[in-house]
Amino acid sequence: MSNINEIGKKKLLIFHPVLATYRIDQFNILNEIFDLEVVLLFDQMWNFNIDQNKISEQCHFKYSYLLSGPRYKGRLFRFGMYKKIRQVDPDIILGYEYSFTTQYLLLLKKLGLVKQKVGTFVDDSLDICINIQSKIRKIARDKSLKILDFLVVMSKEVADFHHCNFNLKENSLIISPILQLPERLRKNSDTIEKIAQNHISKYNLKGKKVLLFVGRFIPEKALDIFLKKVSQFIKDKDDCLFLLIGEGSELEKIKSIVEDEKIDNKVLFPGKYQFDELYAWYASSSGFVLPSLSETFGAVVNEALVFGLSVFCSKYAGASSLIDSNNGITFNPLDEEDTLKNLELFYNQIEPVNEVNINERPPLISSFRERMISEWGKLAYE
Repeated sequence: MSNINEIGKKKLLIFHPVLATYRIDQFNILNEIFDLEVVLLFDQMWNFNIDQNKISEQCHFKYSYLLSGPRYKGRLFRFGMYKKIRQVDPDIILGYEYSFTTQYLLLLKKLGLVKQKVGTFVDDSLDICINIQSKIRKIARDKSLKILDFLVVMSKEVADFHHCNFNLKENSLIISPILQLPERLRKNSDTIEKIAQNHISKYNLKGKKVLLFVGRFIPEKALDIFLKKVSQFIKDKDDCLFLLIGEGSELEKIKSIVEDEKIDNKVLFPGKYQFDELYAWYASSSGFVLPSLSETFGAVVNEALVFGLSVFCSKYAGASSLIDSNNGITFNPLDEEDTLKNLELFYNQIEPVNEVNINERPPLISSFRERMISEWGKLAYE
């Protein structure tokens, strides 16, 4: 960091959709490397009612809002972006995905109104990169990559894809997955342990092998497909419980499947939880499951690993790049034989729930601070 202190930090301006819990640590570390301001385009996460005050308390970076502008079918444009750029006068500007926001930044660059380096966050998994579904998105990607100065991606595999298929230089590819620091998530360990003990008592979890899912009940998560494939497995395991934490449009459909498969005594729906109450579910479970058929990354996988939970992760989730033989197993959710074979292996590796002691279950993922500083140094120190 001495180089930054000697020559002064570069100014980094990020246009980002919303203030989300899973971005806090990434942005906080960026604020150590750069003079950072984040401009948010929504004041609340889509389909989530999250206490923004609790999020903002953990933010050590400057942020502001641009909330005025048209929106159509999930796509939006915000008035005041160019004015904000002129006001901040950054060295580097970041958009997100191949959105209208990013396209506008690239238009300003083409017109010569923006001289700064322009990049974008792309959260796509390798599977999504290869099998891109939307023609509009493919056109936007192919055109954008000819103009963008750099790209921020989730994994080395995704970086290699762009390097090989679009001839992007390695120093223009920043690998920066959406990770969270264990020291922040585990900070209130005493409180989390007390809540976890209450979970164990209320739902009679002690002595059971508890599989945990956290997320929205939406088609992409493929819970319906997964439950149909593993229902007999769940029935055959006397000590098995499957907890589905969250809410969403497919809740009633999933409950119907659970009832039809006669596993309603083995699959529980405790509801939606946030912050320490959510982290307590990780602390009171045996293993984590993510069966998604399409998942750009999957920040919940990182959260599970932070709390020492092994993960049974779909190969289609971007966060599968975090899984190795020491912290979980990946599987193909479309292949019933592969799913059941690997679930059996996973189940035999995890332990029944007992007394909660977070300190006795260390994180199964290393801190990413130094790696992140090294990657972003490509921009900060050049």
